[in-house]
Amino acid sequence: MGEVYFYHLTRQSINEALVPLLKKCLDNNWRVVVRGTDLKLLEALDETLWEGPGNEFLPHGLLGEAHDSDQPVLLVPEGQVVPPHDCLICISNASVTSEEVSLAKRVCIIFQDDSPSDVEHARNQWKKLSDEGLFAKYWDQSSGSWELKAETLPK
Repeated sequence: MGEVYFYHLTRQSINEALVPLLKKCLDNNWRVVVRGTDLKLLEALDETLWEGPGNEFLPHGLLGEAHDSDQPVLLVPEGQVVPPHDCLICISNASVTSEEVSLAKRVCIIFQDDSPSDVEHARNQWKKLSDEGLFAKYWDQSSGSWELKAETLPK
């Protein structure tokens, strides 16, 4: 069964936090789906990944383009069917089910501190998934680096 990592962004934008996370996933040879509720945010992320850090391209695609199932990173609007993946990353209040967690090695829920709706949605996801007995970790960056602040053990 997979694990759920909650990343509370207090010092970075979603795009700034996602690039190193995606690089780590690719270093592990994981296929990644990034799910979002905001198509404009996914399109902006698409542009960011084309440039990559230091103009380094990160291989990816936006759902509906050629070769969706071959993409190492696929950007997907919420509600769409996704190909098999190792990691599911949810941004912009996208939801995840316990069944989806069980099918992935890892699920990441990334939320912005400056968005009350993001924070509330993440709290609800934490409660729902931990009440369902899933292993969850809450990471915070308010001190300047990522720190594990809370975790639940599987039931």
